[in-house]
Order: sequence, then structure tokens, then C-alpha cells
Amino acid sequence: MPVRLPDLPELLRRGAAARDAIPPRARVGLAALSTLVLATIILLLVFDWNWLRGPLAGAASARLGRPVAIEGNLNVHPWSLRPRAEIHGLRIGQPSWAEGDMARVERLAVQVELPPLLLGRVVMPYVEIRRPDVSLLRLADGRANWSFGSGKGGAKLPAIRRFIIDEGRLKLDDRRRKSTFEGTVYTDERTVGPRRGVFALRGEGRLNGEVFRAEVTGAPLLNVSPSRPYPFDADVRAGATRILAKGSITRPFDLGRFDTSLTITGADLNDLYGLTGLALPNTPPYRVSGQLRRERTRWIFGKANGRIGDSDIAGDLSVETRGERPYLEADLRSRRLDFDDLASIFGGAPSRARGEAASADQQAVGARLAAERRIFPDATLQVDRIRAMDAKVKYRAEAVNAPRLPLRRVALDLALKDGVLTGDPVSVSFSRGTLAGTARLDASGARPRTDVDLRLTGARLEDWITTRFAGEPVIEGQMAARAKLTGYGNSVRAAAGSATGSLTVVAPSGELRQAFAELLGVNISKGLILLLSESPKRSKVRCAVADFRVKDGVARANRIVVDTDVVLVKGEGTVNLRTERLDLRFEGESKKPRLLRLFVPITVNGPFTRPGVDLETGNALAQGGIGVALAALVNPLVAILPFVEPGLAKDANCAALIAEGKRKGAPVKTAR
Repeated sequence: MPVRLPDLPELLRRGAAARDAIPPRARVGLAALSTLVLATIILLLVFDWNWLRGPLAGAASARLGRPVAIEGNLNVHPWSLRPRAEIHGLRIGQPSWAEGDMARVERLAVQVELPPLLLGRVVMPYVEIRRPDVSLLRLADGRANWSFGSGKGGAKLPAIRRFIIDEGRLKLDDRRRKSTFEGTVYTDERTVGPRRGVFALRGEGRLNGEVFRAEVTGAPLLNVSPSRPYPFDADVRAGATRILAKGSITRPFDLGRFDTSLTITGADLNDLYGLTGLALPNTPPYRVSGQLRRERTRWIFGKANGRIGDSDIAGDLSVETRGERPYLEADLRSRRLDFDDLASIFGGAPSRARGEAASADQQAVGARLAAERRIFPDATLQVDRIRAMDAKVKYRAEAVNAPRLPLRRVALDLALKDGVLTGDPVSVSFSRGTLAGTARLDASGARPRTDVDLRLTGARLEDWITTRFAGEPVIEGQMAARAKLTGYGNSVRAAAGSATGSLTVVAPSGELRQAFAELLGVNISKGLILLLSESPKRSKVRCAVADFRVKDGVARANRIVVDTDVVLVKGEGTVNLRTERLDLRFEGESKKPRLLRLFVPITVNGPFTRPGVDLETGNALAQGGIGVALAALVNPLVAILPFVEPGLAKDANCAALIAEGKRKGAPVKTAR
């Protein structure tokens, strides 16, 4: 059956009836609501958004803690699922402790997608920053104008699908790190050509006076989603330093979480301070790769491996930035350490031989030290950097390349806290013997202080005095030593030049080629004949002691005595750590009658790097006084031997010498 539609008069009649059914008050309310909606629409269409510049700037000022002003137009386009706002002439001032402006932006335009916003996600289809001029400042006390009380976990930016920075200028004055930068920043997203669709953020300028370039590239921003990682590549060059990264931001663009493979190359790890704020040691040229991961305030560089100078390096390290100072923790190892690479740590230079890794600056330092015949470098300790971080580092070297030293392994446990660097233990293993102890650098005060207490135990003379004759070592036997020194100054040279303490070397027993024993006193009748005849005859070294007292950088011989079967040798003189020169004199007395003898003192003078050995031919020494010399030798042994190695006075042949001295009337006291 067809449906009959009501005609127009019927519709009007029904509408009037429905209107009459609504209570009068309800009809008034509906009319008012309709009028309000219509007025709001008309108001929004004709509203001048510039009226809100003052209130918006005031709210931003209160939130940021510094003056904010909108000096140009404020334009808002709300009638869209992607509303858009533009701010012209944005100015952000400095905090109260600084002057001028932190930032000026000619035009800032942002757009937001409403549907994701209703689900609690912020997606920005468009962000444009035109001609920003930003000045970043950090004072020596750590106050930074870019800190808005948001913590140190990294900026959390929304997903941005088109990001434009046009003609940006950036200036940095970091007085805490003593770093400066001035340059430009801009973005580029190509829509044509071989790199079509690639987004790039670029910066260039000068960092601490050296050329700086940075480029971060990634996938097109158009398809960015907060739920998918965003892949990126980075290439940063600062002077001789280059950083290459390939990774992803876990949740775009939460910069507090990302994971990337990283390769760093450069002339000196210490140069990374301006980029990282970490006080890394001076090193030869390096190349290190690993996996860098950021977890808010924690940076983790795992599976690191590479080379520093001619030494390999591997391990893991992490940096926690949540506290007042960065805290570095590292566990590092080398399969083979090239010993001369360690010279750079103390401001010196690695070997300058062909094929050795050294930067141009380090080669210049090495050339200067060689020309001046010096060992101790005078590079200034960067105490402000040491005070700016804490650290705990473990390092082990399984093998050591040191052609002139019998080194085998190195073990260091370092702790840096409140400007005090402690090495405990510091351990160096030789083919036979170990040098172990503690070292402490206190840079917390106005004048850095260095304390060293090291013992050499279980060593052998033939490993250190490598001279051979007819294929046999000239000297063999046990050796022990101890150095306990305190020095002041901000360089190795200054600390050595002010050192005070003691240095003692003891050979409690051994054997010496008799020809050389005789020649210790230059016994012409015996020593030369034995040498010419290549006699293999050997003499016993009953005890040898070299004991120095150090004051103001000058080590003065308290006692130098070498007692053998045939000759007793006494020495005197100084080792000057300030001028790096030796001034020593040795004279010997025969214990047996000689038909022809002429004992001539031997002198050792000159710089540490090339001392000269001469004979004092002006005077011949009379034989005699052996008892007195023996007493002079054994008298200090009771105090010296326990200082070097506990138990040595009891077990070594020096103890027998003490007993012999007592029998001959030497005024000594035995150790307990």
C-alpha cells in the first residue's frame, strides 16, 4: 500500500503544535543557547587574536621563569581538524642572573592534529621556526639559561611530520666547560633528487675556535608515528674529532631514549670534553666503536673496542648525569698495551719513531722534551675538569710491549671523588717481580698534591741491568725497592720538582762478574786482566743498598754501598728531579792485597736522558778502612730493609752482613 506524505499545510500545523507543547521557559532557553552559539561562531570569525598576546606571554613568563614577549601578530586558524597558530616576533629573555635575550624568533608556526590529541597523543603535522637567534649561557657554578626545571632526562618532543628551521643562529658560552660555539642551524627535507624524502638537521660554525660541522639525517618525517622507532644517522666533526652514529629514537621524539652504534675517532680523547663534559685522559690518536644507549639520565657505551695509539682497548662504560656531577664507571682491558702510549696521560708524548701513533701536538711535545733532554712533561693539569666529575675505573692489560723494560701486565683501579683521584691498587707485573702500591692526586685545593707509595718486590737485577759479557749477564740477583714521595703542583714536572720523601733500592744477594767487581774501584791490576782474559769468574754480591732522602725535588744519597767478596764500593751525590740531572760519585776499596793497584773514583754526571761516566784521575785512594766502611754500611740497614720489604732483613744476605758488622764492633741494633 503506498505511503501518503503529509502536505505542506499539515507540516506547518504539526510544527506549531510541537512548539506550543514546549514550555515557555524552555523556549526562551533554547533561543538563548542558539544565540550564544551563533555569537560565538561570529566572534571567532572576527576575533582579533592579538588581544591574547599579553595574557599568553604572561603565562609563558611565569612558567619559564623569565620574561617572554610577543612583539608581532598572533594568528590562529581554529576551524580545522588540524588547527594552526603563528607567533611573529617572539622574544624570550634571560633569567634574572643574566642580561639580554636568550632567544628571538622572527616567526613560529605550529599545527596540531586533533584526533590523536583526543587519545592522549600529540602529533604535529607542521612546525616552522624562522630566523631563530639563540644565546645559550652556563656559568661556572652550573646555572644554565636552558634549564627550565624539567630535569636531565632529555627533551620530550612530540611526533613532528614536517620540521623547518630556517636561518637559525646559535651562540654558546659554557663557562663551566670553558667551551664556546657560534654558528648556524637549519633543516632540509628534499622532495626531489637522489636523497628524496631524507630529512636533515645541520649545524656548522666554530667550537672552541675550531671548525665544527654536524649533520643528523633520517627517514621522511611525513610517516612518523609515536609508536614506531625513528631511524637516524649522525655525522659530527669538531676539529680533529669525528663521531659517526647509526641508530634510532625509540619513541619519536623522546630524546631521552635512543640506541645507536657509534664510532669515535680523533687525535686525543681529552678533546671530547667540550662535547661530553667528561674529563677523559690525554691519549695518542684513537678510534673506538661501540653501542651507545641512552636511558634518561644514564648513558651506556657497551661492547666498546678499538685502538688508542698502538694499544687495543675494549670494555664497557656508563655515565650517570642525574647528580651534581657526571659519574663515570668503566671496566676496560687491553690484550696488548704499548707502554709508550701511557706517556700522553701525563702530558708527555709517545715514541716518535716511524710507525708509532702520535698526533702533531704530541710529536711537537716529544721533540721539545728531546731537545731539552727532559723526561718530565710540564703540561698543566686541568684541575677544573677533574673537579667536574666523579669516576670509578678498572683497567687491565694482559700483555705490555716495552722493549727496554721487562713489563708483562698492568692493573689499575682508579676512583675519582670530589676532585681526589686515587689509584689503589696500582700494580705493574714484570717478567720477575711486581711494582705495586697506591697513588693519590688531590686536586680539590688551590695547589694539587700528589702522593705515591710504591714497592718493587721479587725482582731480579739482570732484568734491569741488561749488560752482558761473553753471553752472560754482568750481574744477577734479587732486587727490592720502595719509593714514598709527596709532591705539589699542577704538572708532573712541578710535582717532581717539589717532591719530598724517600727512595731506597736493595739487592740482598747476587753475583757479579769479578772483572766488573774489580773495576768498580778501577783496579787496573786485576779488573783489566780479567776482562782481557774473558774470565768467567764471578764474585758474590753480599748486599747492595742505595738509600736517598728526597727534599724539594733533590734526592740526596743517604747511603750508597755495594759489598762484594773482593771490593767494597761507597757512593755519594744527588739526583735532582727539578733539573733532571745526576751528580753521583763512587769509590771502591779492595778487600784483598794487590801487587799493583790504583783505585780511581767514578763519577756519573749529566741529564737523566744521557748521563756521562768519567774517572777522577787526579787522586789515588789509599787502601784501608774496611772495618769503618763496613760499620757505615750496616748501621742504616736495620731501618732501611723493613722500609723496602717486610721480612727482607731476616731472610736476605744483608742480615748476615749485619751480624758480621756486629762481630766487628759496628754499632747497630737488630730489627725485630
